[in-house]
Amino acid sequence: MAAGEKPLNEVQFLTVAEVASVMRVSKMTVYRLVHSGHLPAIRVGRSFRVPEQAVHEYLRDSYVGVETA
Repeated sequence: MAAGEKPLNEVQFLTVAEVASVMRVSKMTVYRLVHSGHLPAIRVGRSFRVPEQAVHEYLRDSYVGVETA
C-alpha cells in the first residue's frame, strides 16, 4: 500500500450514476472518463465502481481558476 492510501475496506465506491450526479454530467460522460483512463474505476460484473476520492481528485485537478491581472 502506497503512502496516503486507505485500506480497501475503508474506500467508498460510487456507481456511475452517483458520479454523474456529483459531477452534474451525464452517465455517458462518466463512462468516457473511465474508458479513457482519466477516472480510475473497478469493474464489478458488468458495472463500474469509482473510488469517491478519485472523483474529488479529478475535479480538483480539473478546476480552472480565473486569474486577475
